[in-house]
Amino acid sequence: MIRKEDALRYHSRGRPGKLEVVPTKPLQTQRELSLAYSPGVAEPCREIAKDRSAISKYTARKNLVAVITNGTAVLGLGDIGPYAAKPVMEGKAVLFKKYADIDVFDIEVDEKDPQKFIEVVAALEPTFAGINLEDIAAPDSFTIEQTLEARMQIPVFHDDQHGTAIISSAALMNACELQGKKLESIKVACIGAGAAAVGCMRMWKKLGVSAANITMFDVEGVLKSDREGLDEARAEFAQPADDPRETLADVLKGADVMLGLSAGNIVKKEMLAGMADKPIIFALANPDPEIPYADAKEARPDAIVGTGRSDFPNQVNNVLGFPYIFRGALDVEATHINDEMKLAASKALARLAREGVPEDVLEAYGREAIQFGRDYIIPKPMDTRSLAWVASAVAQAAIDSGVAQDPIDIARYRQELEQKLSPTRRVMWNITSVAKKNPRRIVMPEGEEDAILRAADIAAHEGIAHPIVIGRTEVVRQRARALGIDLAPIQIIERNEFPKLDEYAAAFFERRQRRGQTLRRAHAQIRNSRTYYGMMMVHQGDADGLVSGLRSPYPKTIRPALEIIGIRDGVRRAAGTYMVITKNDVKFFADTTINIDPDAETLAETALLTAELVRELGITPRVAMLSFSNFGDAPHAASEKVARAARMVQERDPTLMVDGEMQADVALSAEARAPYAGFTSLTSDANVLIFPNLGAGNIAYKLMGVMSNANIIGPLVMGMKRPVNVLQQGASVDTIVHMISLTVARAVRLDQ
Repeated sequence: MIRKEDALRYHSRGRPGKLEVVPTKPLQTQRELSLAYSPGVAEPCREIAKDRSAISKYTARKNLVAVITNGTAVLGLGDIGPYAAKPVMEGKAVLFKKYADIDVFDIEVDEKDPQKFIEVVAALEPTFAGINLEDIAAPDSFTIEQTLEARMQIPVFHDDQHGTAIISSAALMNACELQGKKLESIKVACIGAGAAAVGCMRMWKKLGVSAANITMFDVEGVLKSDREGLDEARAEFAQPADDPRETLADVLKGADVMLGLSAGNIVKKEMLAGMADKPIIFALANPDPEIPYADAKEARPDAIVGTGRSDFPNQVNNVLGFPYIFRGALDVEATHINDEMKLAASKALARLAREGVPEDVLEAYGREAIQFGRDYIIPKPMDTRSLAWVASAVAQAAIDSGVAQDPIDIARYRQELEQKLSPTRRVMWNITSVAKKNPRRIVMPEGEEDAILRAADIAAHEGIAHPIVIGRTEVVRQRARALGIDLAPIQIIERNEFPKLDEYAAAFFERRQRRGQTLRRAHAQIRNSRTYYGMMMVHQGDADGLVSGLRSPYPKTIRPALEIIGIRDGVRRAAGTYMVITKNDVKFFADTTINIDPDAETLAETALLTAELVRELGITPRVAMLSFSNFGDAPHAASEKVARAARMVQERDPTLMVDGEMQADVALSAEARAPYAGFTSLTSDANVLIFPNLGAGNIAYKLMGVMSNANIIGPLVMGMKRPVNVLQQGASVDTIVHMISLTVARAVRLDQ
């Protein structure tokens, strides 16, 4: 559940909003400035003036889309105006970028007159390669799109009309096959008669559904031909004036398919009883479907049920469509997104659902069995294969239908798209999904800190974990009240009255009695340290993992972890790694926090532990053992140590792609690696970087954090019997939530 304060904090923190513009060319010197602007910029201007198509070669236009609205139909909020619509348009923009690497300017137009709005948008054609219309009220949305589509020579796509239509069409094709129904004979009850509903029904007609078998129902009742003010778009689906049906129950009786695009909880279980055998129920209102998923399944066990929600099977989500449709359209420089391209996208998604589900998608959904069937009729939104499948199908359809200005080689294009698939966008999704399916008890000793309480609050309310905080109860309650935090789902351990102090002290003494520990000293150490007490909770099974270190140096957390939790059987030393998430990739840096000057054995073990973690995240590890030397070209004891470690890793796990010793550029650049291509087993860029000592690893990740836009998550402690993760001092609330998710996911893995 997303709460108001969380959403407002997300949009307002740091730089307000969700977008920024960054240069793609260097601007460090006077020469570069002269190239970027005057006088150098005149040269591409002259080329474009001679040949307008050169704009794609010399500017960013080919990859630039406008998301445009007048704010007359925003989400379920209605006509809230262009200013209030801007957060939604920014949200759409970041989805374009994140899912398909398409740049977007969001444009909010203060104009309700459709003709004036059309003039504004049409005048923007020199700037953009595509127009995504969004949240414009019907019937104006139909007129605006049709007029602009005819007038402009770039794709114009109203996602409210076509997005749900494309995704639901894919779901409908597969659902009909599984239920043994023919598209041309099904009877459809469409609840809602807005832009999305009309768009869906028009698309379904192109699949073969008969308009005579479609009944639309909205707040005014059954859509009939004698309704006053009936526009042309809706008239296409109006039933005869003498149709006797009046109620929603009447419309659903005998229907094979229910498509809900209206409001939550308006369909009752008894209404579904009258539907045909083996019905198809798509209740797509968000956040609350027209009928709850569980109620629909209880009322009709023979139904295939889909919603717009991610927490139930068969999520019909527009993000499976618009980024990839535009990607394919832009890459062939299509002048339009026509029906052939929309149908190609639907059919590609339908086919993809029938394919085997890859390991990374299984990881994202808790490794539950996923295969084509009644609970899986459409790909999951996090299935990154959608980019290659949909974009290539759309591009091919554009070429075949004659709207592509650049008819590219589709086979090569699809291969390029597949190479672009990155684990970046799915890493934290995978982790959080595993955590939500199996929430664990995570103790946080620094329970009086605002950031810890906020993170615990988010983790509890989003179902990521069962948080336990240690602190003075009254102080925790005061801070929670000031922050507006509900402590009901958060367990508080009173700092001054540790309930299991004697039990924990005795257990700690037993564990450390031959290492200079006495019972009295053990009792005092547990009593005086929330960190030690939290570690004992994990050791004794009263918590499943621990997250700490927000206000204390790293050694003060890792030392008690090693003393109390200890390392797993078969592991010599624990190690630490950071996830470095960049625009296009995820790298893992190790060891960054624990082993100061590791020997070859420790380096090898660090590499194997990191590879194990990376595999758990659904990523194939490619390991580079780093040094100042490349494969013996600078002999030295330090580089020879790294080479020995690489050989140890290869011997212990022959399936692992690993090589070294090598310099960082060789690990990360195909060009730098080319001279060694004849013998190195690292055939593509490394994503696991094992540093020769802690100094190198620690410096590297901190430089990345300061000098790049990378998201740094960690340090993650590897090799422990139970999961313990140490925060960077001053970590943000989001980082703490990530660390809680990672700790839960690790606990789940260790329990398997």
